[in-house]
Amino acid sequence: MVSQKVIIKNPSGLHLRPAGVLCQEAIRFRSLITFTFRDTTANAKSVLSVLGACVKRGDEIELVCQGEDEEQALERLVSVIEDGLGE
Repeated sequence: MVSQKVIIKNPSGLHLRPAGVLCQEAIRFRSLITFTFRDTTANAKSVLSVLGACVKRGDEIELVCQGEDEEQALERLVSVIEDGLGE
């Protein structure tokens, strides 16, 4: 298991479009990918789960990846989030 904290930078937080981008990237990996925000754990491969976390700009989440490609998954997802999730 690997994890890393990252701050959401895009202006509207994790609304539908960036949540979709995050999920599309997460689905590419075999590992279980979740993130925690406050007292919520969300499945990064589920748009509804990501939206349900209600993450806004400036919020810090902790990505957690478990599985055979966990390190590659974490590196890619942190990169996509830091680049603004397509916005």
